[in-house]
Amino acid sequence: MARNLINRYVWLVDTISRYGRITLKALNEVWLRSDISEGQPLARRTFFHYREGIEQMFDINIQCDKATFEYYIDDSGGESDARLRSWLVDSLSMSGMLGNAHDISNRIMLENVPSAREHLPVIIDALKQNHRIRFSYKSYTRSLPTDGIVLEPYFVKIFKQLWYVIGLNIKDGLIKTYSLDRMSHLNLMQETFAMPENVKPSEFFKDCFGIITNQNSPKRIVLRVEPTQAKYFRALPLHSSQQEEVHDDYSIFSYMMRITYDLKEELMSHGSSIEVLEPKELKALIRTELEQALKNYQ
Repeated sequence: MARNLINRYVWLVDTISRYGRITLKALNEVWLRSDISEGQPLARRTFFHYREGIEQMFDINIQCDKATFEYYIDDSGGESDARLRSWLVDSLSMSGMLGNAHDISNRIMLENVPSAREHLPVIIDALKQNHRIRFSYKSYTRSLPTDGIVLEPYFVKIFKQLWYVIGLNIKDGLIKTYSLDRMSHLNLMQETFAMPENVKPSEFFKDCFGIITNQNSPKRIVLRVEPTQAKYFRALPLHSSQQEEVHDDYSIFSYMMRITYDLKEELMSHGSSIEVLEPKELKALIRTELEQALKNYQ
């Protein structure tokens, strides 16, 4: 029963989001055409109950335009809230679709991704209350885990389907990044902290691709990209600063970014379909990596 109710919440959020604005009458017509209705109309009282449940469970507000009697998803609250809401709606919609596709589950191929469900709720609580957290961490560069790490969590970020928490490591006095899938023995501590005024999550990775940052100045990065690969770059820009010059047989993409490990790995993953034109140090870095890789096959 609870699962069915959540599926109905998901359906309502997804449908209203897709239509943008929709009257209750039109919503009911779409409802009756869907399998989730089981042939029963969406009563006004039931809709209002679902509306309240959606707000309490997902913090998504369904508002009514009193002039047109159309319902819509409230997108107020700033850009960060809008991005989070959009991600949540997309996740809920996908969850609902997959949940209703059990009869064809053998025809849906999913990627096996380490889960953060165990740790993310604890970290979200720590963010809300400004509480420190303690955990053990198994780094890929160490043979044994590091125990008793105490962190003041500042914010979380998702990158390539993995969750990361960024905060102040109390022992080192440095802001560090930790992957949730490598944590264990995570606990919420009683000690609280004040969020530093000079740490702004929206600015922290502003000049970077990925999850690794540094103190280097942003550089103008220029890439020559083959036409087919250019279509992917347009669909999924590497960075918000991306600009493109289209030529007959190639495109020139330019950015303002810091040179980081994640950026180097991303550029190398595209193989011969791209060429780094600027800056010289990035071009030399990738050339060295490729020459070393070639030696492994000689």
